[in-house]
Amino acid sequence: MSDLQIMDILYQTFQLSVRLTMPFLLVSMVVGVLIAIFQAATQINEQTLTFVPKFLSILAVMGFLGSSILTMLQDFVRQMMSLMGG
Repeated sequence: MSDLQIMDILYQTFQLSVRLTMPFLLVSMVVGVLIAIFQAATQINEQTLTFVPKFLSILAVMGFLGSSILTMLQDFVRQMMSLMGG
């Protein structure tokens, strides 16, 4: 393998990791901001209040996008296996 091929594989890996994690991070961030606004408006300063809504929202994203995430991972592994095979 040449250096260019290795860099291409690393770039594809980075892109895949961003595509797989971005929905979870965005949903978690939006829910966190909404809970923070609610806490500021009601002056409830409970640290554990953000955990359950974030957890449930991440589970919902996993339910909606789980099959497409698995498909992307399978395609990537197939591509890497074909590169290793020659």
